[in-house]
Amino acid sequence: MKNTILILILFASSIFVNGQSFNGFALYNAQGSNTTYLIDENQNIAHTWDMNTECNYTVALKENGNLVRGTKGNTSVFSNGNIAAGAGIVQEIAPDGSIVWSFDYVDNDHVSHHDLTLVGDNVLLTAYEKKTSTELNAAGFNNASSDKWPTHFVELEPDGNGGANIVWEWHIWDHMCQDADPNGPNYVSNISDYPELININMIQAQGGPGGGGGDWFHVNGVDYNEDLDQIVFSSRFASEIYIIDHSTTTAEAATHSGGNSGMGGDILYRWGNPSNYGMTGTQIIDNAVHDARWITDDGRPNGGYLQVFNNSGVSNSVSAIDGIETPWDAATNTYLRTPGQAFEPFSYTTRYECAYSASGQSASDRMSNGNIYVNASGGQGGAGVMYEVDAVTGQIIWGPYNAQSQKGFRYECDYPGIIALESYMYPNGTITTSCFDATSTIENTIADALTIFPNPTKGVVSLRFATIEIQDIEIQIVNSIGQQVYTNHLNKHIGLVNEKIDISSFSEGLYFVNITTDKGQSVTERIAHIK
Repeated sequence: MKNTILILILFASSIFVNGQSFNGFALYNAQGSNTTYLIDENQNIAHTWDMNTECNYTVALKENGNLVRGTKGNTSVFSNGNIAAGAGIVQEIAPDGSIVWSFDYVDNDHVSHHDLTLVGDNVLLTAYEKKTSTELNAAGFNNASSDKWPTHFVELEPDGNGGANIVWEWHIWDHMCQDADPNGPNYVSNISDYPELININMIQAQGGPGGGGGDWFHVNGVDYNEDLDQIVFSSRFASEIYIIDHSTTTAEAATHSGGNSGMGGDILYRWGNPSNYGMTGTQIIDNAVHDARWITDDGRPNGGYLQVFNNSGVSNSVSAIDGIETPWDAATNTYLRTPGQAFEPFSYTTRYECAYSASGQSASDRMSNGNIYVNASGGQGGAGVMYEVDAVTGQIIWGPYNAQSQKGFRYECDYPGIIALESYMYPNGTITTSCFDATSTIENTIADALTIFPNPTKGVVSLRFATIEIQDIEIQIVNSIGQQVYTNHLNKHIGLVNEKIDISSFSEGLYFVNITTDKGQSVTERIAHIK
């Protein structure tokens, strides 16, 4: 084991090299397969998780090197057995394939489906919940004749005993409105005055569990933003994406107040189909949409933007990766909107027309070098193709790789989960990635790599690094004359360090961050504080 602190390079001097793929790994599960693959930049298999049950849709790599996945549970609770990307079970799997914990979320009224995302060490699931035709009609739905299954989210916290506990929930059912019945609940006279609510009648009939348009919204993608403490999700049948507040309690999430936003669980922002909330404007998402996510805001191009896989963005046969610069106002914790108008932007901020497209599923990401990663799943020539493209030239510089995957992800060399997996990779001894070369980031000592974001700063700076073995760590900030102005001690620490330091009260000038460990490693880097 190397006595090193491994730095997650979040701000690489704002220098991005286009025209070449980044070194890293792709994680994916082929459609209908029991096996999850991790392949390197040379498209060689670095690691596999071979399980006894089928992965339902998506997988994620935790910072400890464990795999999180949804798998098939008992979906016979539906009258016709038809459930899109059905799961019912979520598991955390160690690198050796052993199950760390497993949680069943399936009964006659609930079942997990499609996507999941990590919230720190917790796991956030998308799930269906049954509402009967009686409940629907009582809530103002126009003549419901069968059950429907709207989406909700559940957050799971591992309990340390092979299971998990639900620690947070949000239900779309709690945030409906209707203008059909003045004497009914959730009545509003004008839908357009309530963009924070979902019109219960905006989607009348779609496919899915139970028949009769049971899969009401078909929420198929979810992502979490730690800095904002917000969740974004995509709805195929609404042709829209939504942002909600995660800082609420479960009780607040069922109401219209509370949390950082003061809006409880109401919709903070929505985009793609203004007619859903009675607004005029161009419908940018004409049909299906998948994999809404934030581009990591660490200095890479378009950091902080939302990005979506717009399945029919260009045409019915040409998909697009659309970037959206949202009107987020940190001072007021709101997404700004001019009354009487749709949420901006009125069109996509950036667009890449996919070389391989897909009618459904699919995913995308933005790499630290500015490249766009695409996983086009099935149909339209996509067939589960993964590739990486230079966002400036449009040149494909990695792939295409026919993975037959619904939703794959790329992880860079210095992601803690990759670091944790190093000793489990390439069991035959043939290493085909440069990530583990002596000159690579993973092999470098702390002195080679420390970076800080943003730098210069007017206030809070973020310092992130990871250690692959237990170490005592000291973080100090000193001013230009050597006076210590900040210190923090981390005893017997292993894994990710995410240190956010507010220096807004410091005098303007140059400061130095010093990191030392009991293993003899040390590094010093400058921070410029501006007013």
